[in-house]
Amino acid sequence: MKVVQLGPYPPPHGGVQTNLVAIREYLRRSGHTCDAVNLTRFRRENSDGVYYPESAGALMRLLWRLPADILHLHFGGDLTPRLLGLAQFCGMIPGRRTVLTFHSGGYPGSPAGKSAAPGTLRGFVMRRLDGVIAVNQEIAALFVRFGVPAARIRTILPFTVQPPDRNLPLPERLAGFLANHRPSLLTVGLLEPEYDLAMQIDAMEAILRRYPDAGLVIVGAGSLEEALRRQIESKPYAAHILLYGDMPHAVTLRAMLACDMLLRTTLYDGDSVSVREALYIGTPVIATDNGMRPPGVHLIPAGDPSRLCGAVAAVHEGGAIRQAPAGDGQENVRAVLRFYEELLDGPTRSESQYRRG
Repeated sequence: MKVVQLGPYPPPHGGVQTNLVAIREYLRRSGHTCDAVNLTRFRRENSDGVYYPESAGALMRLLWRLPADILHLHFGGDLTPRLLGLAQFCGMIPGRRTVLTFHSGGYPGSPAGKSAAPGTLRGFVMRRLDGVIAVNQEIAALFVRFGVPAARIRTILPFTVQPPDRNLPLPERLAGFLANHRPSLLTVGLLEPEYDLAMQIDAMEAILRRYPDAGLVIVGAGSLEEALRRQIESKPYAAHILLYGDMPHAVTLRAMLACDMLLRTTLYDGDSVSVREALYIGTPVIATDNGMRPPGVHLIPAGDPSRLCGAVAAVHEGGAIRQAPAGDGQENVRAVLRFYEELLDGPTRSESQYRRG
């Protein structure tokens, strides 16, 4: 099987990037060919089957010449005309099946999501795809509102977990910080406004009154890095906050294992990969209640530092015993591969009837 993954390719190591790479690595380990095409403005030299086209024209030429049975698109955020145009173009290339994973967990509840209907341009494009993958039930229902037949919809969680390598040494800077700070709080994500990281930094004042040795590790990269750094430096407790930067995924999982809890405070969020990963390896999670958190998460309202402080105390003093991971962490990516196989066993586009409508 020859597959091409299209979406944001790390760095940074966000949730969509991690899912794309996990599928690619699993396919290659299983003996399949899987290239990747980066769709962000980030540029590197093409190497090891990872491509960085410099323009829309270059992307179209690349997709036309790359051998592929499956083109797998990964979209987050909004369904912009640019992304819809790309999906439509992929659907026109002969001999390919086109699959879309839509990662934007908050989109169904947005004004754009609430206007979903078969008669929209979005609905037209979605129905021309061979298959769609929803990362939660709300997105699956969104596809139905767009008129996508249920037989072409799969709900597959967007995470796979390689159990953390306990022998993997933590980076020296992180290891030194954790050695001197307990409880240790970890937050993983992009440094963007929707993650409400400034609130976490402010909340540390009350957390430190209760736990003078506490520490907060912020992992990720993004547009707010310098603003967050200035905010941290302005605090008398700056030594208790480590703005680490971007971190390879394997090291992030090892850090989750080493820390006492994961924080996911958001103003807009979907089904977070880092939340799923932390729960899988047994790390307690405190997260903003967005209506779609998995069981086991300690929920708090958005933008409430006092409730965050209370949740940290409840988790730290609750004495929860970490459970061993269930399964091998690869169940979801195996489901993606099965979906590919089903699509390749089905009719070709020229034989299919649904595209006529």
